[in-house]
Order: sequence, then structure tokens, then C-alpha cells
Amino acid sequence: CGAVCYAPISPAVITAVERDGKLLLAHNVAWPEGRYSIIAGFVEPGERLEEAVRREIREEVNISVKGLKYFGSQTWPFPNSLMLGFTAEYESGEIQPDGTEISHAGFFSTDEVRAMGIPDKASIARKLIDSFLDSH
Repeated sequence: CGAVCYAPISPAVITAVERDGKLLLAHNVAWPEGRYSIIAGFVEPGERLEEAVRREIREEVNISVKGLKYFGSQTWPFPNSLMLGFTAEYESGEIQPDGTEISHAGFFSTDEVRAMGIPDKASIARKLIDSFLDSH
């Protein structure tokens, strides 16, 4: 019939936050112990990507960020997401995990990050983490 169909996409943001040469990593309550990644979450209807980055980080670990820069994107089939990656700098606040999604979080040195269970190389999360490691 010639009809073109597009898959429904749910936009999500994922952000590598740096503070004094260290990277913010968090442990999600649903993950095995020892696995860490960077903060991510879905964009709400009508929300700008930059607003979503700031909101997700504030909601999940209670800190503020500045200096957002677009990093890249990745389609992600679970659940039909388009992951939009950013980097940011710590601005203010004390880390306080929300206890619902995040059980613990902190800023980690390059040596600490390399020793942790981090996402697979195929993910944008890992590309953001590797970019941080390569730049330090």
C-alpha cells in the first residue's frame, strides 16, 4: 500500500556528571550488587531535554548540574527508547539517593570506575563512561 510506519519512540536522557576529575555513578535497586552506571530517565511530555537531565539527576541523587553538552544518541529497543546522551558538570548539592530507583551513588576516580561493574560496550552509557576514562 506504500504506507510508511514509524515505531513509537520514548525519548530518554542519560548523563555523565563530572566533579573534580571524578564521575558520578549510581547503583539501581533492580541491578545485581556491584553494578553501576550513570543517571538516566525518560523525558516527560512537553519537557525540554535539558530540563529532563536536570530533573532526573535532582530526583535520583539530589544534586544540581551545569554545563550540559550533547554527547550522542542510541536507539534502544527496551522499551522503544531513543537515548540522548549528555555530559555535565556538578554544580551543587549533596548526593542523596532517592531510595526508590537508586540505592547508592557517588563520585568515583578513574581507577575506581575501571574496577567496577559497568555497562556493556554496546551501550551509550558505556560510551559516556569510556569517554570520561579516556579524557583522564
